[in-house]
Amino acid sequence: MLLSKTPVSSEEFIFYIDLISNFLKKKTVVKAISSFIKEKNKFNSLTSYGVVFFQKDDNPISEYDLKETDTVIKTITDNWDTREIEKSYLENGLYEILAYIFRKSREARKNYRVIIISDTPSKLADDYYNALYDLLIKAKKFSAFIDIIRVGKEQFYEDDVKLKVISSETFGGMFYCTDEKLLQNIIGSLVQNKNEFKVLKSAENEKVLEEDKLFYERLAVDLISLSDDDDEICSICEQEICPICEAHSDEIHKCFNCNAKFHSCCSAKYSIAKNIGFKHLFRCLQCETLLKLDEGYVNMIFQEDLEEGLPEIDTSKRVIEEIEEEIEEEVEQEKTEEIEEISPSEEFMEETHEIPSEEPTSPTNSKNTKKVKVGGFFGKEIEINIKSDSKPLESTPELSIKQEKPTSITTLKPPRKRRVSTIKLCKICGTTLQSKANCPMCGAKVD
Repeated sequence: MLLSKTPVSSEEFIFYIDLISNFLKKKTVVKAISSFIKEKNKFNSLTSYGVVFFQKDDNPISEYDLKETDTVIKTITDNWDTREIEKSYLENGLYEILAYIFRKSREARKNYRVIIISDTPSKLADDYYNALYDLLIKAKKFSAFIDIIRVGKEQFYEDDVKLKVISSETFGGMFYCTDEKLLQNIIGSLVQNKNEFKVLKSAENEKVLEEDKLFYERLAVDLISLSDDDDEICSICEQEICPICEAHSDEIHKCFNCNAKFHSCCSAKYSIAKNIGFKHLFRCLQCETLLKLDEGYVNMIFQEDLEEGLPEIDTSKRVIEEIEEEIEEEVEQEKTEEIEEISPSEEFMEETHEIPSEEPTSPTNSKNTKKVKVGGFFGKEIEINIKSDSKPLESTPELSIKQEKPTSITTLKPPRKRRVSTIKLCKICGTTLQSKANCPMCGAKVD
């Protein structure tokens, strides 16, 4: 999985200003963001900030990882008058921000908090949103959280459902600012850290879909060769020669970001144990940069580990049938030996000086019954009657146990891969639905 088990203290807040109308004045926006930064810095000195605008002709203005409040405010004031005032570029701005988050996640981990301030519904085609939704699902795995502030006096907007899906899928919130004076309070409510970061590592959130493999492979980076002045000591085994393969030819490579060094064998075994969902993709143990290894090599190491831990089994149909026949013969032989073992011989009767009774004995009489196990020591325990006449022993009906033929592993079918179903949204509140007749949030009937 991509989320670490340890909480991340470093945060970056990115303000995406998508304001077309004059409902909010520049002074109001600057004051609200300045107050937010001042309050936020009291709690976390590791916080940085970013600002995204769109100018005319689809020209984005983006500044990221800003430390100083004055730099953030200057970016807003310098671009306020030249911003786009004819149409919303909501999807385009989110593409820009998510691309930055994915790119930066190669090098280090942060909690990314995106705050969108928008006053106009986007008119872009649904294809743009569908592509954006796929990126939003991936963004959750990189600790990206999106809060949306819809500005304006309208009670309902045509893109309300879309905005609610964007915020809910990334564990953010949707807020309505119907008065200019409310903006500072709404933004101020987002100052506190999201404590639920620690709870988001659910089983569902840890899954990585097979169809996303190419995305993560392109995002990850290869290990690089050592420079002349680098020490050839592996950061995992802390040795110069790999203790796994003991080969001098196992060269050491390093992470480009922090210079952590890895033997080929050591990095492969570490990736198998600590991967993000694919065996050859893992995060650097020092800086958590997303790294990748040769997939074929890692799979070879993984297969060797399996063969060392388990005996080699010939799973051909002919061999399996022979094994099943041998097992059945052994069970029958053990059952016959157990019955012969308890037959009362004449020598035994003479030594004990016991005279068999002519009257039939009760099955409950302990002298005329005996418990035996059919099928060896771990077989089923049954109780049989010992008759006093010279006829062969007859067992109770429990002795006739139907031997079930062991299921051949060649007849077992692998589970089918679960297909990703089409996403359905509630037309009333925008909640994501999963084959339900009624919406779990508002109770509306689903078509």
